Amino acid sequence: MLPYINKPFEYAASLTGASVDELKLIFSFLLSYPLAGLLKRIPDARPYQKNLFIIAVSLFYLVGLFDLWSGIRTILISSSGTYIIAKYLDGPFMPWIGFIFVMGHMSINHMYRQLANTPDQVDVTGAQMVLVMKLTAFCWNVHDGRLSQHDLADFQKERALPELPGLLDFAGYVLFFPSLFAGPSFDFVDYRRWIETTMFDVPPGTDPHLLPRTRKQRKIPRSATPATVKAVIGLIWIFLFLKFSAWYNTDFVIGNDFMKYSLLRRIWILYMLGFATRLKYYGVWYLTEGACILSGLGYKGIDPKTGRVQWNRLENVNPWGIETAQNTRAYLENWNKNTNNWLRNYMYLRVTPKGKKPGFRASLATFATSALWHGFYPGYYLSFVLAAFLQTVAKNFRRYVRPFFLTPDGQRPTQHKTYYDILSFFVTQAAFCFTTGPFVLLTLPSSLLVWSRVYFYAVVGVAASMVFFASPAKPWIIQQLNARSRIAKAEQQQQQQQAQAQQQQQQRRTLSRESTIEDPIMGGGLPSDPGGELDDVVREIKEEVEAMRQRGVGVKVPTGQDMKAAVEDKLGRRL
Repeated sequence: MLPYINKPFEYAASLTGASVDELKLIFSFLLSYPLAGLLKRIPDARPYQKNLFIIAVSLFYLVGLFDLWSGIRTILISSSGTYIIAKYLDGPFMPWIGFIFVMGHMSINHMYRQLANTPDQVDVTGAQMVLVMKLTAFCWNVHDGRLSQHDLADFQKERALPELPGLLDFAGYVLFFPSLFAGPSFDFVDYRRWIETTMFDVPPGTDPHLLPRTRKQRKIPRSATPATVKAVIGLIWIFLFLKFSAWYNTDFVIGNDFMKYSLLRRIWILYMLGFATRLKYYGVWYLTEGACILSGLGYKGIDPKTGRVQWNRLENVNPWGIETAQNTRAYLENWNKNTNNWLRNYMYLRVTPKGKKPGFRASLATFATSALWHGFYPGYYLSFVLAAFLQTVAKNFRRYVRPFFLTPDGQRPTQHKTYYDILSFFVTQAAFCFTTGPFVLLTLPSSLLVWSRVYFYAVVGVAASMVFFASPAKPWIIQQLNARSRIAKAEQQQQQQQAQAQQQQQQRRTLSRESTIEDPIMGGGLPSDPGGELDDVVREIKEEVEAMRQRGVGVKVPTGQDMKAAVEDKLGRRL
């Protein structure tokens, strides 16, 4: 550690109440902005200099700022071991061996951190969690690069590595300083495209007015404005976290005062505890994403609709999407996006046999991996295992209940869909604030205590839902849905038949008019078969009346003068 570097942080800690390491971590996020600006100004033709600059800054963070010599050893062991496994092992088990190696290594550090029980101190486990995502994805990308293109999905083809990268590029990828401690994670292909600047190539024929603005000879577009916006919003999230965490914290929900409130108020407090915790992650992820944007790595091309440059390649969280989520899928997809992508692409889909759809076992394996990735606190496992069941129940409701609030063809909402959406919002938010409670509380006694204080309502709801969908009620619901579907298909076929009949009748009238025009002298301006035309018109009127009767409209076939008037209206002339 650099001499006297702790002095300003110790003074700031005495004023704010935060720990020295927490303040240094925020400082490293903010310092990454000017350093990312310098990184972007290294000439594009010298990628090796960019790699060396990245490595030097990360070493300063680890040793000069946090004195984490053991962290350098940890990163070196994981990264070099993964590189050796990817280089010298072949076959379908290579990625799983790499996965076991890096996860096992990280698990050792998780246990040390848990035994030390010093949450206010920064250690290497945060950086190692990001590194595990990078290295396991790297193994799969190398494995995919050795397979035939016919055996790969589009995502695999895009990220496959037919050849191992050089050690300098690999070290730059491992130690990318804007995302060193808290992410976001990304695949090596993204890093290579960024450092080679092929990421910024625009498709041929792109409107010159839509090309992103750059400085001098650099290909990396200007990104100061979106990066600054992310930094400002991130600091606002951090400020809100400091405020809300003072009101809603773990000590409050496990204390005796918590039980003075009603059940609904306790559920609300539990929700606000989760919200206050999420604010911290919102702030950290916004700050780190902004630094990645400033370096250029957040570039995602030009939006074809708006013509504006997109900088959301490494977006890790969508706070609005989470706080307004109406189902588990929306909630999970907007939270820790890059980790979710890693779990989906390198666990959920990889444990699923080829040609089959992922099921409950794939979901359970994914949630278990996520829990193991986070550490060994019992709260993680309570949260993730319950979340797996919650996701399964939510899929059943969306598949078998939601269609009743849509039109039978499933294309439009009914008048009651709004009530379904409102109820879904409250149920989703209440279920997740219960499910994520142990994730914040961490220990088993505290988690079970708080769950018991709200009567295990989410566990009861999940269990009741699973029993319901395993009962004869499910076949009955499916039967009702099939009946609605048959009605929708019948109505659609009827409409198609009516449209075809009208088209045929229109064609017959057109032919009748053409025959009138072809022989105006012999016909005296009348069709060649006036009786036949009148019969067609009368038949058409009767068919329309019959169709209206089938739809429940009480009408009768016109007679006398009414029929004459209807025929004249169809013919467009008086008889």
